[in-house]
Amino acid sequence: MMSANRLILGDNLEILKSIESETVDLIYLDPPFFSNQTYEVIWGDDGEKRSFEDRFAGGIDHYINWLKNRVRQMHRILKPTGSIFLHCDWHASAEIKVDILNKIFGRNNLKNEIVWYYYNKMQGNINKLAANHDIIFWYSKSNEFVFNKQREKRGEVVRQIKRVWDKEKSKIVNAKDESGKVQYIETDEKTLDDVWRISMLQPADKKERIGYPTQKPEELLRRIISMATNEGDVVLDPFLGGGTTVAVADKLNRKWIGIDQSVMAIKVTDLRLKKRQNELFSTPYEVIIPTYDLSALEKEDGKDFEIFIVEKFGGIPNLKGGKDYGIDGHTDYGTPIQVKKWKKPVGRATLDEFLTAIQRDNKFLFEKNKKEGQVCGFIIGFEFSKDIVNEVAKLKNSDGTIIELKYIRDIIPYENPPKVKLTAEELESYKYKFEANAESVSGIDFYSPPPLSPETYWLIEKTVVPL
Repeated sequence: MMSANRLILGDNLEILKSIESETVDLIYLDPPFFSNQTYEVIWGDDGEKRSFEDRFAGGIDHYINWLKNRVRQMHRILKPTGSIFLHCDWHASAEIKVDILNKIFGRNNLKNEIVWYYYNKMQGNINKLAANHDIIFWYSKSNEFVFNKQREKRGEVVRQIKRVWDKEKSKIVNAKDESGKVQYIETDEKTLDDVWRISMLQPADKKERIGYPTQKPEELLRRIISMATNEGDVVLDPFLGGGTTVAVADKLNRKWIGIDQSVMAIKVTDLRLKKRQNELFSTPYEVIIPTYDLSALEKEDGKDFEIFIVEKFGGIPNLKGGKDYGIDGHTDYGTPIQVKKWKKPVGRATLDEFLTAIQRDNKFLFEKNKKEGQVCGFIIGFEFSKDIVNEVAKLKNSDGTIIELKYIRDIIPYENPPKVKLTAEELESYKYKFEANAESVSGIDFYSPPPLSPETYWLIEKTVVPL
């Protein structure tokens, strides 16, 4: 089993596939909404921008398929007693419920459709009612699942009838004293229902805000994690974002796994968790950012490179010499794989040639995969042009031919390592000047100094020199 308390950089689909079945207690996911708005690109690094472009290439059907592939893996890794909480808004909530969750988890395992009412959201001038809520679908994996009742504060103290469990009648009844008179209690709490009135984070929430535009309040995750897990259980967030899920899970003494395709999301969450490392009962964790040296990859012989990538993808490479007609390997169930070493975007012409090649390779398997809605072939490359992305989506929608485009970065994350020079100068007692100079081809995604003691002050100067 993959150990818990890990921040992992990479494509969550591939990472989910590597997690052992039935090992996770709770999955909370807040995937990018189907709003097709570029404000969802928050950090702006390559992984995040690529994910944004991919999921909207073919409209709602493409988006649902993109998400369904991931939810299917989430169902597999959940324990029989586990639950999934999927956070979405009105743009695709109906399709997500009917086409993904009901089909994978079963409609009978829908526990609640939770409404998060964020009453303090700023609204512009619109010609319809203001959208002031999100939906969180809660599905269990089976009929036996963890559920801890939660209480919330009322706005005032109320007087209400006291209710108790009657063993003989096997139901809740009004409590009565010895004379048969109904008893009352005064309370400022109530049992949590399926409408959660929690404000969105505001500029004044300085203690909690980290500057992430779609950051969710910790109270939202506290309720979910407290309700559906016990201490020591494993919580997974495959769309880590600003790290609220793992930060709250850590505070509640749960184990956790956070995944994101953005290096900035991983590093910001890392810094967020480091703030707890000075606390007495904080737990250690790992940050996994696997990278290969791009310059070394580019020097690889073409055939060796193809073999290396196919094996890293989990396939069986074509080791024969000579012309391979565009088939560089197969998955263990026979689906063709093509690898492109070009740094330029792979275009539409490659797709046309690949379609001919995979039918020549195994016509029977091609037709079988097409009929069953399975992937008919994989094209792996550094970058893909917009025309091939759109054509792949059209093929799937028009005649059911599914060609999956896989980025090399998602199989073997790579970087152009920068040349870094760090100098230090003591300005006065407990005050230092550190200067980091970096020569980088690809730019610096993230830079942070080491953790500081409260009395130490860093003056940081960073210079990035393009080559």
